[in-house]
Amino acid sequence: MTQRILIVTRRADIHADLVVERIAARGHRPFRLNLDEFPAAFGVDLAFAGGRWQGALTYRPGGDVLAPDDIGAVWTRKPADFAFESTDLGPQEKAYAAEETEHVLLGLLHSLDCRWMSHPAAVRAAQWKGEQLLRAARMGFRVPASLIANAPEPVHRFRAAVGGDIVFKTMASPFLGADKVEPDDCVATGVATTRITDDYLDMLDSLREVPCFFQDHIAKAYELRVTVIGDRVFAARIHSQDDARTRTDYRDFSAAIRYDAFDLPADVAQRCRDFVHSYGLTYGALDLIVTPAGDYVFLENNPGGQFLFVEQLVPELRMIDAVADYLIAGARGER
Repeated sequence: MTQRILIVTRRADIHADLVVERIAARGHRPFRLNLDEFPAAFGVDLAFAGGRWQGALTYRPGGDVLAPDDIGAVWTRKPADFAFESTDLGPQEKAYAAEETEHVLLGLLHSLDCRWMSHPAAVRAAQWKGEQLLRAARMGFRVPASLIANAPEPVHRFRAAVGGDIVFKTMASPFLGADKVEPDDCVATGVATTRITDDYLDMLDSLREVPCFFQDHIAKAYELRVTVIGDRVFAARIHSQDDARTRTDYRDFSAAIRYDAFDLPADVAQRCRDFVHSYGLTYGALDLIVTPAGDYVFLENNPGGQFLFVEQLVPELRMIDAVADYLIAGARGER
């Protein structure tokens, strides 16, 4: 019997929109749980009996009903703040409501025996950049020399030791917390990976506020975005050195640099696949550097990274279809 696909995301998510379209076009009816509508727009009726959870979630505006036993695949696509029926909850009321709602939702998700992209526990375990570097090095990747410090003196020593410029990058998010505060409280929207030249050295006293992350500046021939979906590996070459705006951080999309499909060497493709799977993940978006000498250098893996911008620039990398294929296989009973 064909089961259903649960997609956990938010309302404004074009990735989910497009995957839902592909899944529906193949005769499946996914259930979309937008967290920024949950639980306000959902009915929750779940009872534990006979050794399992019975009952259903109901999306009230459309009347769609989903029973836990009917779920064959889950895509945990995008987080969002919960929405409650009352919009005037006090701070403590809202905190309590959010804690209880998260407990209910994660308790339900963790109880499912189905195909995942990816399980919440695996996503959380995979997100720590410091641990990623250790794992990548153990699995055979070249990894840049790196430093975490909250004082200027170690940074000066690190820069002298590597014998050239270093880069500063954020570990948790490039948004500098802007996505966690109200618009009126936002003082900066983010920071790109920044090359620390002599002009920046006088600013290092600010490190005393919070530990910061630095790496050796690695010369690039080009960069790669490698997306692992199930067992499939999709690689896009990013010609970041073609424009001064993208030489340190390719994510400046005001620069119209070239992207093209890239055939990874078999051993590198397998290493990327193995790295993602080592966490129990079935999805990962890895950023690699290829040096002028042809070395592959690991930067990071994002267990929930974006892929649509790559497919838009390199249409032959059909990753929307690959996500739909993977979830549909779960609905058909593959685990």
